[in-house]
Amino acid sequence: MIPPSSQRRSLLILTLGMLGMCAFLIGLGVWQLERLQWKEGLIREVSERTTAPPVPPPPEAQWPALKQDDLEYRHWQVSGTFDHSKEVRAFTNLPDAKGPAKGVGYWVLTPLIRDDGSAILINRGFVPESAKDPATRPAGQITGPVTITGLARWTEDRNIFTPADNPATGDWFTRDIQGIAKAEKLTRVAPFFIDADQSTPGGLPQGGETILSFPNNHLQYALTWFGLAIGLVGVYIAFMLRQRRSKSA
Repeated sequence: MIPPSSQRRSLLILTLGMLGMCAFLIGLGVWQLERLQWKEGLIREVSERTTAPPVPPPPEAQWPALKQDDLEYRHWQVSGTFDHSKEVRAFTNLPDAKGPAKGVGYWVLTPLIRDDGSAILINRGFVPESAKDPATRPAGQITGPVTITGLARWTEDRNIFTPADNPATGDWFTRDIQGIAKAEKLTRVAPFFIDADQSTPGGLPQGGETILSFPNNHLQYALTWFGLAIGLVGVYIAFMLRQRRSKSA
C-alpha cells in the first residue's frame, strides 16, 4: 500500500506539472493571437502600399540604410534603359497567373540602367518555359528609354531544398540581387528589385504577377492551443475525481 505522504507528493508533482503545461499551452495561444494582430496589420499595410500612386524610390545615397520591412511592396516608378545583354531568369511555377501564361517558367530580370549610371533590377514578369530564350519574344526586348512602375521587392531567401544557381547561363532559382549583380558585373545596384506592373509589348514577359499571399491561420492555431489547455484541465479534473471516489470506496 502506498503511504499517504507519497500519494500527496505524487499528486503535488502531477498538479504542478499540469499547471506548468497549461501555462505553456496558454502562452502559445496568446503568442498566436499576437501573431494574428501582426499578420492582419501586415496585410492592411501591404494593401495600402500596393494601391498607392507610384513614387520614385529613395535616392542612391540612402540605399545602404534601407530596410526591407519598411519598403517592400511599395509602389515605385523608375526610368532608364534596359540592358538586355544582362538578362537573367529565375525558375518559378505560376499556376494561378492573372494573365494567359502560367505554369512552369521563369521570372525575367533585366537591369534598368538609369541616367546617373546606377542600376535597378526589374522583374519584367513571367515567361513560360517555351519562351525562355529572348529570341522567341523579340517584341519584349524594348530599346531606348522606358518608365516602369511596380512593387519593391527584396532578395529571396534560400533554403536547403533550393537548387544551385547557374550564373554562367543566367539561370537562377532565387532572385538574389547581389548574386546576380556579381555574376553580371553590375555596379551601383539597388538593394531591391521592382516587380513590373504591366506586361511588355507582345505580352511577354507577362507583368503584374506579383504574388501577394500571406497565409493567416493564427486564430486557428490559437484556438488549438487553448483547446489543448482546456482538455488537459478536463483530464486532470477527471483524474482527481476518480482518485477521490477510490478513497471513499
